[in-house]
Amino acid sequence: MSLAFQIAEFDGFTIGNFFLALGGTFIFLPSFQIANAFPKYGGSIVALVTGAFDASAAVYLFYRLAYEASNYNFKPQTFFLAYLVVPFAIAIAQLTFLPSEAYKTAPQLEMKIQRAEDTMRDVHSSDDELSPDDMWKVRKMRSARRRQRMSQLDDLIGDAEWRRRQDEKIEQQQEASGVWGALHNKSPREQMLTPWFILITLLTVIQMLRMNFFISTIREQYIYMLNSVEAATKVNDFFDWALPIGGVISTPFLGALLDNVSTPGVLLILVSIITLIGIIGSIPALWAGYVNVILFVILRPLYYSAMSDYATKVFGFATFGRVYGTIVCFSGLVNLSQTAIDALMKGYFGGNPVPVNILLTVASFLIGTTLVVYVTVNVYRMRKMMDQDDAMTVTNTDVGSIMESLLEEDEERNYGSIHRGRPNWEV
Repeated sequence: MSLAFQIAEFDGFTIGNFFLALGGTFIFLPSFQIANAFPKYGGSIVALVTGAFDASAAVYLFYRLAYEASNYNFKPQTFFLAYLVVPFAIAIAQLTFLPSEAYKTAPQLEMKIQRAEDTMRDVHSSDDELSPDDMWKVRKMRSARRRQRMSQLDDLIGDAEWRRRQDEKIEQQQEASGVWGALHNKSPREQMLTPWFILITLLTVIQMLRMNFFISTIREQYIYMLNSVEAATKVNDFFDWALPIGGVISTPFLGALLDNVSTPGVLLILVSIITLIGIIGSIPALWAGYVNVILFVILRPLYYSAMSDYATKVFGFATFGRVYGTIVCFSGLVNLSQTAIDALMKGYFGGNPVPVNILLTVASFLIGTTLVVYVTVNVYRMRKMMDQDDAMTVTNTDVGSIMESLLEEDEERNYGSIHRGRPNWEV
């Protein structure tokens, strides 16, 4: 990027932006693994990573402010050259103090806990070769090391009582979602052939296209709709500040929303905001521009968080990387058509963004509504099947059947009541 601004004959903008996008994705997605290093605070760390991702938009805002404050002497080539400090710092950290292996996941830590709690690990078959005194000392040392490991694990992921409360909380959140485990027992290929995957992918494709199109053309859109460069500049300046700030502020509330509202409810909120943005974004008024920006900066982190939350609950952790990565990859490929949409707005529609916004809004509404209906119907079916299974369990597990299972084959089935012998009617 720096050379692109210095050498006129070198078209480095395409290559530079390509690697910026590629590097950003490869840094952002693996960053979620840092939550496994601190399991007790995993939710807060994921929220911080998401907030940092949203706040990263402020980098170019700060550069613009510095560029204007320096009387335009702080050239872009200097900025991008100085920005090389970031990838160098990441590379040095990765090669020095960051671990070379992935952090232990929750199931792996659970296995460590089970091993640390197992007192039989203090006893080895080779202990028979030791004298009684030596055997006692060796086993005592093993027990001390095991308790020390248990204490370290308790500090890392919480003691037994804390884990019990967390398990109950997670179980309540999974039950509230309504979709937990819908496709957990399927292979990635089977998951990707279901409407669960196809509909969320189509909606994500359109939303990423809309969001990127809005970010790159907000100034041009409002210059046309407001017929004023000054008014459009006000909306653009407000957007520059609201995008990073809104993402950071909304992050804590997003966690509460995703934990306490069912997945169909979250999807309904998303579709409502998406539709509202499309309507307000087509109104040629200054107040509508400000409202549109506010809704957009709320939707952006909400959509990314809801999409990953949906993928986790529906598809499961085992296939999350492949499924979520496929959604993002396919959406990124389709986003290459943004240039064509920009050309359509400036050429065929003469710079009028309203037809493009209406087209994308209608497509989002139709696909989003289909997704909400499909998920709601399947949640209803899943809960109905669970209720039927529970009813069958209660029906088939009455007191008699329980007692029958406890009795031996040759025992009498009087269940402890007063048993009167069969009267002898023979004379």
